[in-house]
Amino acid sequence: MYVDRLKHYINFELEIIPDLKKTKNLSEDQQKNEEGKLILNKLEKSDFVTLLDERGKKLSSLQFAELINKRSVSGLKRLVFIIGGPYGFSSDVYQRANSKLSLSDMTFSHQMVRLFATEQIYRAFTILRNEPYHHE
Repeated sequence: MYVDRLKHYINFELEIIPDLKKTKNLSEDQQKNEEGKLILNKLEKSDFVTLLDERGKKLSSLQFAELINKRSVSGLKRLVFIIGGPYGFSSDVYQRANSKLSLSDMTFSHQMVRLFATEQIYRAFTILRNEPYHHE
């Protein structure tokens, strides 16, 4: 729903990395490392990477819109938001990240996080364009 709306504002792409197969014999760290490799292979060197992480910074919708605006005008080619796997991110992904953002202290499914994140990105663009979507 919000993905289609976002295409009105920006070149928006939602990419989902498939779940790992045969994880029964892998430890949590091994799973994070395997997922981390898949994530890192999708990134470009010039990407500004923000992890959606429970230990990240909490922002209001207005602050998030300001962040989007600041990153947009800085000449970034791509602003990338990443949702971690069931055990979080590998240390390599944490090292590659430019920032961490928390949507909530609560834990949500990937589907819910995708919905919340895309809605907040959409909301940010409506705020930046003074469109009647966000209300204080």
